[in-house]
Amino acid sequence: MPVPVERVSRRTLPVYLDYPARTEAIRSVSLQAKVTGYLEEQTVADGADVKAGDVLYALDGRDFETALDQAKAQLQRDNAQVDYLRSNLARGEALSQKGFLAKDGFDQRTSALRQAEAAVAISSAAVQAAELDIERSVLRAPFAGRVGRSAASVGTLVTSGNTVLNTLVQLDPIYVTFNPSEKELASIKAALAKGEVTAEISLPGAEGSDNDRHYAGKLTFVDNRLDPSTGTVAARATIGNGTFDLLPGQYVHLRLSVGDEPNVLMAPQVALGSSQLGKFLYVVGKDGKVEQRMVEIGRTDGDQVAVLSGLAENDLIISGNLQKIWPGVPVEPLPVKVASR
Repeated sequence: MPVPVERVSRRTLPVYLDYPARTEAIRSVSLQAKVTGYLEEQTVADGADVKAGDVLYALDGRDFETALDQAKAQLQRDNAQVDYLRSNLARGEALSQKGFLAKDGFDQRTSALRQAEAAVAISSAAVQAAELDIERSVLRAPFAGRVGRSAASVGTLVTSGNTVLNTLVQLDPIYVTFNPSEKELASIKAALAKGEVTAEISLPGAEGSDNDRHYAGKLTFVDNRLDPSTGTVAARATIGNGTFDLLPGQYVHLRLSVGDEPNVLMAPQVALGSSQLGKFLYVVGKDGKVEQRMVEIGRTDGDQVAVLSGLAENDLIISGNLQKIWPGVPVEPLPVKVASR
C-alpha cells in the first residue's frame, strides 16, 4: 500500500512560555477643568482618537476675559501711582537736601512708593492668574490616545477640580500584564541576561475567520517579589498598538520567546496516534513493513511536535492512510518529506 512519509531530522526548536494575559493602559486620566465655568463646547466626538495638545472642551470664556481686563486696568492704575510717587520722592529728596523737608516726611514718601510698587507686583500677578484662567478654560489632551464617553453636556456648570468631563487613555503602546510562576521566572531571567526578550500576543480573528491577529513587543517589567499565595510574580510586556485595535481590559494570549533548544527530533502532529499505552507513531521498518513506536512527546511548533523518545534520526514516519495500516503490513513509501521543514 502506498503511504506518504516524512523523514525525521533534528532542528532547533524555539522555547516559548505561554500565558493568559490582560491589556492595561500605560496612562489613563480623568479630564477635569482647573477653573469653574459653564461648558460651552465639546470639540471632539465621544470615543475619538486625539493627539497631544488637541482641544477637547472649552468653557465660556467671557467671565475670564472680563477678569483679565479688570486685572490689566488695575495694573495700569497701580503703575500710574508708582510713576507719581517716584516723582514725588525725587522732589522730596531735593527739598530734603535743602532743608525744606523733614526726615519723617521724606521717609513717608519712600514708604508710599514701596507700597505702590508692591501693589504693582500684586496686580501683575493678578494679570498672570487671569491669563492662566483663560488658558485653562480650554481643556487640551495631555497625551495622544482615545477619549471615552463625555460625562457633561454643553451648558453644565463645571466646578474646578470636581467635575469629571471625560477620560483619556493612551493606547499605543499598551501594557500586557501576566503572572509567570516561580519556576518559569528562572528561564525569563536567564533570557533577560542575554538581551531583549520578545513578546507576542494574539487575539482571535473576526467571527467566522480562522486568522488570529498578532501584535509584537517586548518584556519590560518583572516585579521584585513573588506573591506567596499563588507562587507567581507580576510581569508585563509593552506591545505596539498603532492601529488602536487593542483596548485596556482585554484578555489575550501572550507568548514569550526565552531561547532555543537545539537538536530536537520533530514529527508531524497529524501522524500521532493514541492508545491505552500512550502516544505512538507508525514508521516504515527496514523490511518495508509498518512498525509501531511508542513515543514521548514534548512541545509543539506549528504542525510539528517534539519527540523526546521512541524515534531515531532518519526514521520514516507514516503521515497518511493511517486508518488502513497496522503493524506488520507491507507498505510502499511515497516520495519523502523532511519533518523539520
